Amino acid sequence: MFRQILKLLSKDNLQVQALSECYEMLDICHTMVNASVETLRNSESRDVNVDIYAMDKRLNSFERDVRRKVMTHLSLGHTADIASGLTLVSIVIDLERIGDYTKNIYDLATHHPGRLADGKHAADVQAIEKAALENFDRTVTAFKAGDIEESRKLMKDYKVDISSQCRDVEELLVSGDTDLAVSDAVALALYLRFLKRISAHSRNLISSLVNPVDRIGYPE
Repeated sequence: MFRQILKLLSKDNLQVQALSECYEMLDICHTMVNASVETLRNSESRDVNVDIYAMDKRLNSFERDVRRKVMTHLSLGHTADIASGLTLVSIVIDLERIGDYTKNIYDLATHHPGRLADGKHAADVQAIEKAALENFDRTVTAFKAGDIEESRKLMKDYKVDISSQCRDVEELLVSGDTDLAVSDAVALALYLRFLKRISAHSRNLISSLVNPVDRIGYPE
């Protein structure tokens, strides 16, 4: 499906502009994710070096603008571009949701006193973080390049490296099998859930390179 969208780049129309805005949204999400995680996990202060809320508002504005551009383009009679238009609308939904979950991590960082500890779960949590951040780096590159094979790998890696590992640590925290204080355990469970959702939406995003529009967000 995404190959059809990339063919738009040889044209000059509203959907080309919408695709360009999707790339910009992805860059904004990338900056937000890295800054929020760094503050929560590696900083004793609550200061973030970017304005997360301002960036989130930009994502919301871009989402509305992409929808308008796609709607306008299709209403002008470009029926051959319906599938690519629907794909673009799906993509911006996932990007906006990534922004929301990143904002949740930022809110967690601003309310949690100091760096979030992970106690005896350190090895598992750090492995999840590493996979989530590296996979998102790869997602940015693969999406912009339209790299279908890398996208297939990412869709599989998410299930193995993030989804199942998050579930295992969350079950320990909920059952009370932890050496963390209650406040840290609650914050860590929330953090893992936010990372998991960010990764899930990035997986949906790259599935648009692999799948037809009706299977975006599902296995190939």
